[in-house]
Amino acid sequence: MGIKGKAALAIVVLLFFLGSMWLQGSLDYQWDSCLKGYIQINSPHHLSNGSEADSDEDGAILEVCPGQKFQVSELLSHLLAAPAPTNDVLLQPYLASWDELIKFMEALGPMVGLISQEIEAKTSIIRDLTLREAGSSDEGEVGLALGLVSGTRAHGGGQEETEASVAAPSSTYLSLRSMIHTELSRGLVDFQQMTESGCRTLLRLHRALLWLQVFLEKLGEGPVGGRLRSPSELCREAYQHTLAHHHSWFVRRAAEIAFIAMPERSFFYRLVCVTNQEEASVVLNRVVRAIGEVYDRTQGVLEEHGMLDLP
Repeated sequence: MGIKGKAALAIVVLLFFLGSMWLQGSLDYQWDSCLKGYIQINSPHHLSNGSEADSDEDGAILEVCPGQKFQVSELLSHLLAAPAPTNDVLLQPYLASWDELIKFMEALGPMVGLISQEIEAKTSIIRDLTLREAGSSDEGEVGLALGLVSGTRAHGGGQEETEASVAAPSSTYLSLRSMIHTELSRGLVDFQQMTESGCRTLLRLHRALLWLQVFLEKLGEGPVGGRLRSPSELCREAYQHTLAHHHSWFVRRAAEIAFIAMPERSFFYRLVCVTNQEEASVVLNRVVRAIGEVYDRTQGVLEEHGMLDLP
């Protein structure tokens, strides 16, 4: 069977799998993700994709890549903006990072695109929670929240007031810690059965983020045994080491079939606006480090609250 035949078979099998899981009401339990409907008001603040920790070689500002939706420069900018004081993660840039990662997955074709649709549905859950919370808050609180999320002060009260506001319980869905505080205090998190709480939803996305981090890290590696391994092989291996641990046998088989239609390596070069593996490694390693910082912070906060195994 040729590659086109394999791709066609993979599409049919995965569509059947996704449809059946959806009808059973367990698709979002199996695939896991979270985050997309935040209050994107005013014009967004400028984000730099440079980092003081970067060396001169890989600290250069990444340019916009013309002619495509996914922009690695935007992804890196949002990832670098997500870490917050007190070992926290701001949800607005975290969600924005997932917006770019969804575009990245959609660019890989219909197979991975189906996965991205499920992740996008997860992001909508948290954004809907955020919008509902904003609607129930008074005008002053909403204005303060929006200013803090965009990195500006809604009131001229100085740095001390801003940092205190970020940590305050009334900040609800501004950050990972504030979301956890809010949902625990309201009894919205169930440690025994499945719910659509923001915490559970974020845990699913957190697991998916590790899969993408490992995949991009492997994609940035040099030749092994004199050859560059195929993206399909690398993505399957990354999945086996991460998300596969949380999925049933049937889900694992369907996911691995989906990776058969993964584009060749040259496609990924174009996607991140480079021309060879050496350039790709520099860009991908920067992204992987930024993802790692966000992932490690999220892992620590979830572990602190005993939320790494929410059903």
